[in-house]
Amino acid sequence: MSKQDYYEVLGVNKSADEAELKKAYRKLAMKYHPDRNKGDKEAETKFKEASEAYDVLRDPQKRQRYDQFGHSGMNGGGFGGAGGASDFEDIFSRFSDIFGSDIFGGGGGGDPFGGRSQGRRRSNHGQPGSDMKVRVKLTLEEIAEGVEKTLKVKRQKKCDSCSGTGAETDADFETCSTCNGMGEVRQVSRTMFGQFVNVQPCPTCRGEGRIIRNKCSSCSGEGRKRSEDKVTMNIPSGVAEGNYITLRRQGNAGIRGGEPGDLIVIIEEKEHKHFERDGNDIYYDLNLSIPDAVLGTSIEVPTLKGKAKVKVEAGTQPGKLLRMRGRGIQGLNNTGTGDQFIKVNVYIPKDLSKDELKHIEALRGKDHFDPANAKSREKGFFSKIKDVFA
Repeated sequence: MSKQDYYEVLGVNKSADEAELKKAYRKLAMKYHPDRNKGDKEAETKFKEASEAYDVLRDPQKRQRYDQFGHSGMNGGGFGGAGGASDFEDIFSRFSDIFGSDIFGGGGGGDPFGGRSQGRRRSNHGQPGSDMKVRVKLTLEEIAEGVEKTLKVKRQKKCDSCSGTGAETDADFETCSTCNGMGEVRQVSRTMFGQFVNVQPCPTCRGEGRIIRNKCSSCSGEGRKRSEDKVTMNIPSGVAEGNYITLRRQGNAGIRGGEPGDLIVIIEEKEHKHFERDGNDIYYDLNLSIPDAVLGTSIEVPTLKGKAKVKVEAGTQPGKLLRMRGRGIQGLNNTGTGDQFIKVNVYIPKDLSKDELKHIEALRGKDHFDPANAKSREKGFFSKIKDVFA
């Protein structure tokens, strides 16, 4: 079965430049990535085809050879035009080079499909440190404008005695004889579908490429020690429960010089005494007495920046929302500031004195205190308005 044209695979014209090729490959790679299509052999095949096409067309020399001779100019086909090796590690490396490590945002970092970022792949020496998660509780006042926080973190830190190498001296290392210092062993197999390369960390040196003869007495050869440190970070305004911020290389130190992990700070909101939050808006329940609701008043209410006075008009009905513009939370990434809403509640007393009961009883049946007459009074008012404009 003949191979499909590389330009057709990517869905581009033969005149496509590097940016167009990259954009087309990104779209296909996102759609057919194996981690998004687990067990789907067709998607896996399309992902390989797209990677092979992009590998050839992005290289000016390979592209010129392909345009002139077609697939026969690629050393008989094969991925990358170099003997047909379908090495998934190489494919994913190119995939990460295009997308970077944070294409899905949120500060989460790492591989977009749940794996470790290419920037955090195993280095020549040592083993990567693990990521850490900590939770920080914030008040609405802190969330409203952002805050600087200092966190106490218990983590693995690079050993000062050996500078993280794990050896007593630099002369205490020797090259691993199993992998000749490469840190990995490769097994090549040939099948009817082509040549496949299986790459695994060296079992002798655990992928480090070298072995320690004399271990550091302070850290027992790990290159790191347990420590409690303080980490200062700036938290922007507008964050919400469940948001997280990733502090690069602030997690556990790697073993024997390996890349440190990340520190993932998860946001939690403290329950507020006065306010409830809805996005960038906040809500406050205001309890008014009957006279204040009837006659109107000016009353002091709490805000996120202290106290402020709000005017309540005469005849304000229970349940009405009063708005204080710009008194809410400053949105994440400067997306605007919310408002403070004040919900009016009218307090109805239960235990009244005889004198108070007399005053209330005197109001019973009065036209203005009879809700049954409220609609008729409104109709009369609107009727007068119509007569004026008739």
